[in-house]
Amino acid sequence: MREWFADYLEACNRHDLDALRSLIDPGVRRAHLPGGVDAWLSDLAALYAAFPDWRVRRIQLVIEEDRIAAHLRSSGTHTGSFRGIAPTGRHANVAEFAFYRLAHGRITEFTGSSDADLVAQVSAPV
Repeated sequence: MREWFADYLEACNRHDLDALRSLIDPGVRRAHLPGGVDAWLSDLAALYAAFPDWRVRRIQLVIEEDRIAAHLRSSGTHTGSFRGIAPTGRHANVAEFAFYRLAHGRITEFTGSSDADLVAQVSAPV
């Protein structure tokens, strides 16, 4: 599963929504977020449009049976509208914690950090 996760992160860093679609189950469940692959990809497309240089780096990975726990570090420059916040040109850098459940090479369940830290970084007064 380490190789699978490396492929997943590479697709994220290429902003390759087609490749990501192949790694996410159509009926994926996301805790506290709309389910389904289309909702997830829509959220990612909005993120990538607002932060065109967005990159994710793995800090730590724990694998147990069909589950992956990941500590990630993500960053990018806010050059497009995000969550109603006009572009600020600020560089954001956030720690993320994510948990994935896989079946047949696809993510079927996800829970993780919210984007509250990211929103705070780009919306804080200068």
